[in-house]
Amino acid sequence: MSKIAKLIKHLLSRPPEARFTEISYVLKTFGYQEVRVRGSHHIFENEEGDVIVVPKKGGKKVKRTYIEAVIKLLDLENWQDDTK
Repeated sequence: MSKIAKLIKHLLSRPPEARFTEISYVLKTFGYQEVRVRGSHHIFENEEGDVIVVPKKGGKKVKRTYIEAVIKLLDLENWQDDTK
């Protein structure tokens, strides 16, 4: 199982929190770039102009609400691992 597949599986388990680095890795894998930071709020945008704001709690964690937003935005429930 690839790293991205493991991370997506973890996120789909709807944990109460996830590491910011995990969320950032998934977003970057799906073509998002971190375009700016305002305090604890990190703004990611893709080439089509879709934007998502991911705030870090305590500097390292992301709350479930934002995990759900990433799942919905990237349609992770229907994602297929093409690396097999």
